[in-house]
Amino acid sequence: MSEKTTRIVDLFDTLSFTKRVVCVKGWVRTRRGNKNIVFIELNDGSTIFNIQIVADVTSLGEDFLKLITTGSCIAVNGLLVESQGSNQSIEIQADKIKIYGIADPTIYPLQKKSHSLSFLREIAHLRLRTNTFGSIFRIRHHLAYAIHKYFNKKGFFYFHTPIITSSNAEGAGSMFQVTTLDIANCSKIKDGEVDYSQDFFGCSTNLTVSGQLEGELGAMALSKIYTFGPIFRSENSNTSRHLAEFWMIEPEVAFYDINDNMDLAEDFLKYIIFYVVKNCKNDIEFLNKTYDNELISRLNFVLNKQFIRLTYTESVKILEQSNKNFEYPIYWGADLQFEHERYLVEEYFKCPIIIIDYPKVIKSFYMKQNDDGKTVKGMDILFPYIGEIIGGSERESDYQKLLDRMEELHMSTNSLWWYLDTRRFGTAPHSGFGLGFERLVLFVTGMQNVRDVIPFPRTPKNTKF
Repeated sequence: MSEKTTRIVDLFDTLSFTKRVVCVKGWVRTRRGNKNIVFIELNDGSTIFNIQIVADVTSLGEDFLKLITTGSCIAVNGLLVESQGSNQSIEIQADKIKIYGIADPTIYPLQKKSHSLSFLREIAHLRLRTNTFGSIFRIRHHLAYAIHKYFNKKGFFYFHTPIITSSNAEGAGSMFQVTTLDIANCSKIKDGEVDYSQDFFGCSTNLTVSGQLEGELGAMALSKIYTFGPIFRSENSNTSRHLAEFWMIEPEVAFYDINDNMDLAEDFLKYIIFYVVKNCKNDIEFLNKTYDNELISRLNFVLNKQFIRLTYTESVKILEQSNKNFEYPIYWGADLQFEHERYLVEEYFKCPIIIIDYPKVIKSFYMKQNDDGKTVKGMDILFPYIGEIIGGSERESDYQKLLDRMEELHMSTNSLWWYLDTRRFGTAPHSGFGLGFERLVLFVTGMQNVRDVIPFPRTPKNTKF
């Protein structure tokens, strides 16, 4: 059997279907036939399309072909020809078949053509073989590639921030602890508290909730950096929008103000979405047909419209005058909820929007304060269907203002001395934002549960795969 394998996607990219011998390898999606001919649908994960294998029972053997069931892994050598059937353009007339691994049809769980998404979450180790998850994770790959490609073209440096940290960028308590101590060992307890001086790092450490603070350090030396890595939040939430482990993209740019930041974010989003629309056409069309018939129109909605920019105060006034019966009351100082965001984007403006100048009491300590003393130069980008897609700000570059704000919030300035130092030694205006990768994949695929856009979701009481 030939060892030179052709990806199935490359067979469909062939412009001329002249007869040639090919070798393909993959997993059997379906098998049907009669006493003379067996038809096998094969997929190797490179495309949404299966290649049909036509196997002659007489030449290959009836007993041998019976071993090739749904889920089996095989290699096929044969002649690529134009198909005589109406459901496919090409097919392979099998000359030789090698079985790598069989799948017992009495226990293999993917026997049907259609399974519920909730069922597939219970077999995350196998769901990747379905059309749905093949499409989702090919799109996820292309999104990740487009992100790196965009920032590289724009002169950004890929900057690796630590996963283990002693700081908390969000100022919240929802962090996973990292320790080598046996907490049950009372000898490690001192005055009723854990004695972290005996721990591996000599202090309390956690899994990071954001790479932003360290990313700012990179921007203060390299000017333009971005991070792209996993972050962790220990919120005990089982909603369709929350994960305990997910991926975040966080650019930080020296000498950018809030307007530069908005320009960058809008251009970035349009670039990566356009890239996927162009390079994942078949997968997006499949998801549009199967799960969300508004997906393609929603992607074009973002690509073809300029994002409207307005202040938080203006957005609150619009919501107050909307005569909508919102579940969450709206007033100046309230954090905007999902229902508020979708009304502004989908009903009022009918385009993506960027809201700036939020009340400082509902935003993080590092955001640059406006002259009014009440608001900060924060920004949120709101999309249809998904709500907030990006959150960011111009960062506070004034040492005294940043110090005062941290003390106002009763934050430990001693543990963030290194962060404050960037404002003492060569401070500069700078800005950045964060984009949750899974939320982006959710928007681009039209899926409704974030657990369906990451290969192995980490949620409360769930690390089985």
